[in-house]
Amino acid sequence: MTSKKRTLGLAVAQMGPVHLADDRLAAVRRMIELMRDAKSRGAEFVVFPELALTTFFPRYWMTEEQAQERFFEKTMPGPATQPLFDEARALGLGFYLGFAELTPQGRPFNTSIIVGPDGSILGKYRKIHLPGHSDHKPDAPFQHLEKKFFDVGDLGFRVFDTQGVRMGMCLCNDRRWPETYRVMALQSAEIVVLGYNTPSVNIHWNEPVHLRTTTHLLSLQASAYQNGIWVAAAAKCGAEDGFHMIGSSAIVAPTGEIVARSLTEEDEVIAVRADLSLGEFFREHVFNFAKHRRPEHYRLIVERTGAGEPIA
Repeated sequence: MTSKKRTLGLAVAQMGPVHLADDRLAAVRRMIELMRDAKSRGAEFVVFPELALTTFFPRYWMTEEQAQERFFEKTMPGPATQPLFDEARALGLGFYLGFAELTPQGRPFNTSIIVGPDGSILGKYRKIHLPGHSDHKPDAPFQHLEKKFFDVGDLGFRVFDTQGVRMGMCLCNDRRWPETYRVMALQSAEIVVLGYNTPSVNIHWNEPVHLRTTTHLLSLQASAYQNGIWVAAAAKCGAEDGFHMIGSSAIVAPTGEIVARSLTEEDEVIAVRADLSLGEFFREHVFNFAKHRRPEHYRLIVERTGAGEPIA
Protein backbone atom coordinates (compact mmCIF):
# COMPACT_ATOMS: atom_id res chain seq x y z
CA MET A 1 0.00 0.00 0.00
CA THR A 2 1.51 3.31 -1.06
CA SER A 3 1.46 6.30 1.27
CA LYS A 4 -0.58 9.36 0.40
CA LYS A 5 1.37 11.92 -1.61
CA ARG A 6 2.19 15.06 0.37
CA THR A 7 1.29 18.21 -1.49
CA LEU A 8 0.56 21.86 -0.76
CA GLY A 9 -1.53 24.23 -2.82
CA LEU A 10 1.04 27.03 -3.11
CA ALA A 11 0.22 30.45 -4.56
CA VAL A 12 2.13 33.67 -5.11
CA ALA A 13 0.15 36.92 -5.03
CA GLN A 14 2.10 39.49 -7.01
CA MET A 15 1.12 43.11 -6.44
CA GLY A 16 1.35 45.99 -8.83
CA PRO A 17 2.32 49.47 -7.65
CA VAL A 18 1.35 50.83 -4.25
CA HIS A 19 1.70 54.58 -4.62
CA LEU A 20 2.57 57.15 -1.97
CA ALA A 21 -1.03 58.34 -1.98
CA ASP A 22 -2.43 54.83 -1.41
CA ASP A 23 -3.39 53.95 2.14
CA ARG A 24 -3.06 50.60 3.87
CA LEU A 25 -6.77 49.86 3.69
CA ALA A 26 -6.63 50.08 -0.10
CA ALA A 27 -3.63 47.73 -0.21
CA VAL A 28 -5.35 45.28 2.13
CA ARG A 29 -8.50 45.27 -0.01
CA ARG A 30 -6.38 44.32 -3.02
CA MET A 31 -4.67 41.59 -1.03
CA ILE A 32 -8.00 40.15 0.08
CA GLU A 33 -9.09 39.91 -3.55
CA LEU A 34 -5.82 38.16 -4.41
CA MET A 35 -6.32 35.81 -1.47
CA ARG A 36 -9.79 34.89 -2.71
CA ASP A 37 -8.42 34.32 -6.22
CA ALA A 38 -5.68 32.08 -4.82
CA LYS A 39 -8.21 30.08 -2.82
CA SER A 40 -10.35 29.56 -5.93
CA ARG A 41 -7.30 28.00 -7.59
CA GLY A 42 -6.85 25.46 -4.83
CA ALA A 43 -4.27 27.36 -2.80
CA GLU A 44 -3.70 26.51 0.84
CA PHE A 45 -0.89 29.02 1.34
CA VAL A 46 -0.28 32.35 -0.43
CA VAL A 47 2.86 34.49 -0.58
CA PHE A 48 2.58 38.30 -0.60
CA PRO A 49 5.45 40.71 -1.39
CA GLU A 50 7.99 42.52 0.74
CA LEU A 51 6.69 45.82 2.20
CA ALA A 52 3.30 44.89 0.77
CA LEU A 53 1.29 47.49 2.67
CA THR A 54 3.06 50.62 1.44
CA THR A 55 5.10 52.01 -1.39
CA PHE A 56 8.80 51.11 -1.39
CA PHE A 57 9.63 54.09 0.80
CA PRO A 58 13.44 53.53 1.06
CA ARG A 59 13.66 55.23 -2.34
CA TYR A 60 12.86 58.59 -0.65
CA TRP A 61 15.15 60.70 1.52
CA MET A 62 13.53 61.52 4.87
CA THR A 63 14.36 61.20 8.54
CA GLU A 64 14.03 57.89 10.31
CA GLU A 65 11.30 59.40 12.48
CA GLN A 66 9.29 60.49 9.44
CA ALA A 67 9.57 57.03 7.89
CA GLN A 68 8.56 55.28 11.09
CA GLU A 69 5.54 57.49 11.62
CA ARG A 70 4.19 56.98 8.11
CA PHE A 71 5.28 53.55 6.91
CA PHE A 72 5.95 51.24 9.89
CA GLU A 73 3.61 48.85 11.72
CA LYS A 74 3.66 49.05 15.51
CA THR A 75 1.37 46.03 15.88
CA MET A 76 0.57 43.07 13.67
CA PRO A 77 -2.21 42.64 13.04
CA GLY A 78 -3.27 46.25 13.42
CA PRO A 79 -6.49 48.07 12.59
CA ALA A 80 -5.73 48.20 8.85
CA THR A 81 -4.41 44.64 8.56
CA GLN A 82 -6.92 42.80 10.77
CA PRO A 83 -9.31 42.27 7.80
CA LEU A 84 -6.56 40.34 5.99
CA PHE A 85 -6.18 37.99 8.96
CA ASP A 86 -9.96 37.66 9.28
CA GLU A 87 -10.33 36.77 5.59
CA ALA A 88 -7.51 34.21 5.80
CA ARG A 89 -9.25 32.58 8.74
CA ALA A 90 -12.57 32.54 6.89
CA LEU A 91 -10.92 30.96 3.84
CA GLY A 92 -8.74 28.57 5.84
CA LEU A 93 -5.70 29.95 4.03
CA GLY A 94 -2.19 30.45 5.39
CA PHE A 95 -0.07 33.33 4.14
CA TYR A 96 3.29 35.13 4.18
CA LEU A 97 3.39 38.91 4.53
CA GLY A 98 6.23 41.44 4.34
CA PHE A 99 6.01 44.78 6.17
CA ALA A 100 8.04 47.42 8.00
CA GLU A 101 8.07 46.60 11.73
CA LEU A 102 8.69 49.00 14.62
CA THR A 103 9.22 47.02 17.81
CA PRO A 104 7.97 48.16 21.24
CA GLN A 105 11.62 49.02 21.96
CA GLY A 106 11.67 51.32 18.92
CA ARG A 107 13.83 49.13 16.68
CA PRO A 108 12.99 49.21 12.94
CA PHE A 109 13.10 46.05 10.85
CA ASN A 110 12.18 44.91 7.36
CA THR A 111 10.05 41.98 8.50
CA SER A 112 8.01 39.06 7.23
CA ILE A 113 5.69 36.64 8.97
CA ILE A 114 4.13 33.25 8.31
CA VAL A 115 0.47 33.11 9.33
CA GLY A 116 -1.46 29.89 9.76
CA PRO A 117 -4.92 29.22 8.30
CA ASP A 118 -6.40 30.01 11.71
CA GLY A 119 -4.97 33.54 11.53
CA SER A 120 -2.23 32.94 14.11
CA ILE A 121 1.33 34.17 13.52
CA LEU A 122 3.53 31.07 13.44
CA GLY A 123 6.90 32.62 12.58
CA LYS A 124 8.70 35.91 12.10
CA TYR A 125 11.80 36.85 10.10
CA ARG A 126 13.75 40.13 9.98
CA LYS A 127 15.78 40.89 6.87
CA ILE A 128 19.51 40.25 7.25
CA HIS A 129 21.09 41.19 3.91
CA LEU A 130 20.18 44.88 3.73
CA PRO A 131 21.16 46.40 0.37
CA GLY A 132 21.72 50.01 -0.58
CA HIS A 133 23.22 52.82 1.49
CA SER A 134 22.52 55.12 4.44
CA ASP A 135 23.91 58.42 3.11
CA HIS A 136 22.07 60.86 0.87
CA LYS A 137 22.93 60.53 -2.83
CA PRO A 138 21.35 63.64 -4.38
CA ASP A 139 22.70 62.84 -7.86
CA ALA A 140 21.06 59.40 -7.95
CA PRO A 141 17.69 58.98 -9.72
CA PHE A 142 16.31 57.68 -6.42
CA GLN A 143 17.63 56.49 -3.09
CA HIS A 144 17.95 52.92 -1.75
CA LEU A 145 18.03 53.58 1.98
CA GLU A 146 17.40 50.23 3.60
CA LYS A 147 20.63 50.61 5.59
CA LYS A 148 19.28 53.93 6.93
CA PHE A 149 15.74 52.89 7.80
CA PHE A 150 16.23 49.30 9.02
CA ASP A 151 18.38 47.47 11.55
CA VAL A 152 20.00 44.21 10.46
CA GLY A 153 17.68 41.36 11.36
CA ASP A 154 18.27 39.64 14.70
CA LEU A 155 16.20 36.45 14.41
CA GLY A 156 18.36 34.45 12.01
CA PHE A 157 17.09 32.12 9.30
CA ARG A 158 14.63 29.75 10.93
CA VAL A 159 12.18 27.10 9.78
CA PHE A 160 8.59 26.79 10.98
CA ASP A 161 5.97 24.05 10.80
CA THR A 162 2.79 25.13 9.08
CA GLN A 163 0.08 23.02 7.51
CA GLY A 164 2.24 19.93 7.78
CA VAL A 165 5.14 21.55 5.91
CA ARG A 166 8.54 22.79 7.09
CA MET A 167 8.72 26.34 5.74
CA GLY A 168 11.42 28.99 5.86
CA MET A 169 11.37 32.59 4.70
CA CYS A 170 13.56 35.49 3.67
CA LEU A 171 13.23 38.88 1.99
CA CYS A 172 14.35 40.38 -1.32
CA ASN A 173 18.16 40.73 -1.34
CA ASP A 174 18.44 37.67 0.92
CA ARG A 175 17.40 35.56 -2.07
CA ARG A 176 20.69 36.32 -3.86
CA TRP A 177 22.87 34.82 -1.09
CA PRO A 178 23.33 31.03 -1.12
CA GLU A 179 23.85 30.91 2.64
CA THR A 180 20.25 32.02 3.11
CA TYR A 181 18.81 28.83 1.71
CA ARG A 182 21.51 26.47 2.96
CA VAL A 183 20.96 27.45 6.59
CA MET A 184 17.26 26.71 6.24
CA ALA A 185 17.88 23.52 4.26
CA LEU A 186 20.07 22.32 7.13
CA GLN A 187 16.94 22.69 9.27
CA SER A 188 15.05 20.40 6.86
CA ALA A 189 13.13 23.17 5.11
CA GLU A 190 10.88 21.95 2.31
CA ILE A 191 9.68 25.33 1.04
CA VAL A 192 11.23 28.81 1.21
CA VAL A 193 8.89 31.75 0.63
CA LEU A 194 9.91 35.36 0.03
CA GLY A 195 8.79 38.75 -1.17
CA TYR A 196 10.77 41.42 -2.98
CA ASN A 197 10.73 44.99 -4.33
CA THR A 198 13.54 45.14 -6.88
CA PRO A 199 14.17 48.41 -8.75
CA SER A 200 14.78 48.01 -12.48
CA VAL A 201 17.66 50.48 -12.23
CA ASN A 202 20.72 49.76 -10.11
CA ILE A 203 21.90 53.17 -8.87
CA HIS A 204 25.33 51.82 -7.90
CA TRP A 205 26.50 50.62 -11.32
CA ASN A 206 25.28 50.50 -14.89
CA GLU A 207 23.59 47.10 -14.75
CA PRO A 208 21.48 46.30 -17.83
CA VAL A 209 17.79 46.16 -16.98
CA HIS A 210 17.36 42.65 -18.40
CA LEU A 211 20.11 41.40 -16.09
CA ARG A 212 18.06 42.35 -13.03
CA THR A 213 15.47 39.75 -13.98
CA THR A 214 18.03 37.20 -15.14
CA THR A 215 19.95 37.19 -11.85
CA HIS A 216 16.70 37.20 -9.88
CA LEU A 217 15.48 34.01 -11.53
CA LEU A 218 18.94 32.43 -11.52
CA SER A 219 19.17 32.88 -7.76
CA LEU A 220 15.79 31.25 -7.18
CA GLN A 221 16.46 28.34 -9.51
CA ALA A 222 19.99 27.53 -8.32
CA SER A 223 18.98 27.71 -4.67
CA ALA A 224 15.92 25.52 -5.16
CA TYR A 225 17.95 22.87 -6.98
CA GLN A 226 21.03 22.92 -4.72
CA ASN A 227 18.91 22.50 -1.60
CA GLY A 228 16.11 20.27 -2.88
CA ILE A 229 13.40 22.77 -1.93
CA TRP A 230 10.46 24.62 -3.41
CA VAL A 231 10.91 28.40 -3.66
CA ALA A 232 8.00 30.84 -4.04
CA ALA A 233 8.80 34.51 -4.69
CA ALA A 234 6.30 37.38 -4.82
CA ALA A 235 7.08 40.77 -6.35
CA LYS A 236 5.67 44.19 -5.75
CA CYS A 237 6.34 45.59 -9.16
CA GLY A 238 5.54 48.08 -11.89
CA ALA A 239 5.99 51.85 -11.69
CA GLU A 240 5.30 53.27 -8.24
CA ASP A 241 4.94 57.00 -8.83
CA GLY A 242 7.23 56.63 -11.84
CA PHE A 243 9.84 54.38 -10.19
CA HIS A 244 9.86 51.02 -11.94
CA MET A 245 10.42 47.64 -10.26
CA ILE A 246 10.74 44.22 -11.88
CA GLY A 247 7.99 41.62 -11.75
CA SER A 248 8.69 37.98 -12.67
CA SER A 249 7.13 36.48 -9.57
CA ALA A 250 7.84 32.78 -9.72
CA ILE A 251 7.43 29.38 -8.15
CA VAL A 252 10.44 27.09 -8.62
CA ALA A 253 10.50 23.33 -8.06
CA PRO A 254 13.35 21.39 -6.41
CA THR A 255 14.43 20.46 -9.94
CA GLY A 256 15.37 24.10 -10.47
CA GLU A 257 12.60 24.48 -13.02
CA ILE A 258 10.25 27.46 -13.04
CA VAL A 259 6.80 25.90 -12.81
CA ALA A 260 4.83 29.16 -12.61
CA ARG A 261 5.72 32.75 -13.49
CA SER A 262 3.74 35.97 -13.61
CA LEU A 263 2.94 37.52 -16.98
CA THR A 264 2.16 41.07 -15.89
CA GLU A 265 3.42 43.85 -13.64
CA GLU A 266 0.04 44.14 -11.95
CA ASP A 267 -1.90 42.28 -9.27
CA GLU A 268 -1.71 38.65 -10.37
CA VAL A 269 -1.94 35.20 -8.79
CA ILE A 270 0.11 32.20 -9.88
CA ALA A 271 -0.42 28.81 -8.26
CA VAL A 272 0.77 25.20 -8.31
CA ARG A 273 0.13 21.98 -6.47
CA ALA A 274 3.58 21.55 -4.93
CA ASP A 275 4.62 17.89 -4.68
CA LEU A 276 6.77 17.74 -1.56
CA SER A 277 8.03 14.24 -2.39
CA LEU A 278 9.93 15.77 -5.31
CA GLY A 279 12.13 17.62 -2.84
CA GLU A 280 12.57 14.46 -0.80
CA PHE A 281 13.95 12.70 -3.88
CA PHE A 282 16.54 15.40 -4.53
CA ARG A 283 17.56 15.60 -0.87
CA GLU A 284 18.08 11.85 -0.80
CA HIS A 285 19.67 11.12 -4.18
CA VAL A 286 21.33 14.33 -5.38
CA PHE A 287 22.12 16.65 -2.46
CA ASN A 288 22.22 14.27 0.46
CA PHE A 289 23.82 16.58 3.02
CA ALA A 290 24.52 13.95 5.68
CA LYS A 291 26.19 11.67 3.17
CA HIS A 292 28.20 14.10 1.05
CA ARG A 293 28.78 17.46 2.74
CA ARG A 294 32.26 18.19 4.13
CA PRO A 295 31.86 21.24 6.41
CA GLU A 296 35.45 20.91 7.66
CA HIS A 297 36.47 22.31 4.28
CA TYR A 298 33.98 25.18 4.31
CA ARG A 299 35.37 27.06 7.32
CA LEU A 300 36.18 30.23 5.38
CA ILE A 301 32.46 30.76 4.80
CA VAL A 302 31.97 31.67 8.46
CA GLU A 303 35.49 32.79 9.32
CA ARG A 304 35.72 35.53 6.67
CA THR A 305 33.23 38.21 5.72
CA GLY A 306 35.07 39.60 2.70
CA ALA A 307 37.52 38.02 0.28
CA GLY A 308 41.12 37.73 1.50
CA GLU A 309 44.40 36.05 0.66
CA PRO A 310 44.58 32.44 -0.55
CA ILE A 311 45.18 29.84 2.14
CA ALA A 312 48.86 28.92 2.33
